[in-house]
Amino acid sequence: MFSTSLCNAAPANAAGPLLCQHGPMDYDVLIIGGGIAGLSLAWRLAPQLSVVVVEAESTLAFHSSSRSARQMQPSYGPAPIQELTMRTLEFVEQMSAGLPAPILVPRPLLTLGTQNDVAALVARNAHLVPLSHAETMERSPDLHPGAFEAAALDSTAMEVDVPSLIEFYRSQAVAAGALVLTNSRVGSVVPHGSAGFSVTAGERCLTAGVVVNAAGAWADTVAQLGGVRSRGLVPHRRSAAIVSTEHAVNPAGPMVQPTDESYYFRPDGPHLLISPCESIPAEPGDAQVVDADISELISRIGAVTTLGITGVVRAWTGLRTHPVDGLPVVGFDADVPNFFWLAGQGGYGIQTSAALAGLAAALITGTLTDDDGALAAALSPQRAGLG
Repeated sequence: MFSTSLCNAAPANAAGPLLCQHGPMDYDVLIIGGGIAGLSLAWRLAPQLSVVVVEAESTLAFHSSSRSARQMQPSYGPAPIQELTMRTLEFVEQMSAGLPAPILVPRPLLTLGTQNDVAALVARNAHLVPLSHAETMERSPDLHPGAFEAAALDSTAMEVDVPSLIEFYRSQAVAAGALVLTNSRVGSVVPHGSAGFSVTAGERCLTAGVVVNAAGAWADTVAQLGGVRSRGLVPHRRSAAIVSTEHAVNPAGPMVQPTDESYYFRPDGPHLLISPCESIPAEPGDAQVVDADISELISRIGAVTTLGITGVVRAWTGLRTHPVDGLPVVGFDADVPNFFWLAGQGGYGIQTSAALAGLAAALITGTLTDDDGALAAALSPQRAGLG
């Protein structure tokens, strides 16, 4: 229940931040961040609790969530990520059953490399099946035959309609009673011990029993607002581009990458989606493309395919934020009661979204099962090695 009488707001022309008077909670849970992490958690929590999502931008999912490769790949990432990805695939397939069009379509992942590198990758990844050279060329005839020795295929990988997935989370959360606010940059997070928080967001004063930090590249900044120790979450730049080609692209072709994951390309309708897979530390913000990164990548792909890239249709850059160990940070903070972390997903945010939201919701509501105890511990803000 929202009650502006609980806020003691300074006049609009007054200097300094809004001041919130602590009182009965407006909301059970206030989620900071309107990307896929925050919206998916709102989807899971809104049927049980009163929820508000606050987003700084005028558009939801403006930053990393809308600038992804739009893939779910069970063979991608460490073991906890692979587990969350498989669960998310199951969730999303169930969601799609009631929608006019599926959110997922098959997009196998083809990994190229030397005999030794591919064999080592297959040995530690149950989702990968080795292919012969001939089978690989049949799958992706635009490859230069001499550009690789061996290959492996993940036939479980899927392309994701990310806008539809985000809209599903948002619309279902709102239908269950969640309030979603844009243009609501958080200015202060004031903890009141076990009693909850007062938060200023845009021109609003809100109070909540639990604050969730789903602020992506700004997660450590938001933590500091609430007097919470940072966890060493560093944004990293990652770019992608849609390019035109001299020769026709097979729209049903696989996504292709080398074993060192130093680039990838895949069909995008009649065009090709490419990424240099760079990971350059960056400040939180509206990340911009470095043209030299795309130019160098075009040369690299030209050396391994016969497609003949002729121009850039559009390019973009997003931020992948993660701590030093590369795993998400999910759980209650040990030092500030009721401050909850849902951050650091790196490049795994889309592909783990539904399952990670389910894990977070179980932790918040106290319904975590014993089966998920080890997974929760692996992602805990208190695990060893975080900042």
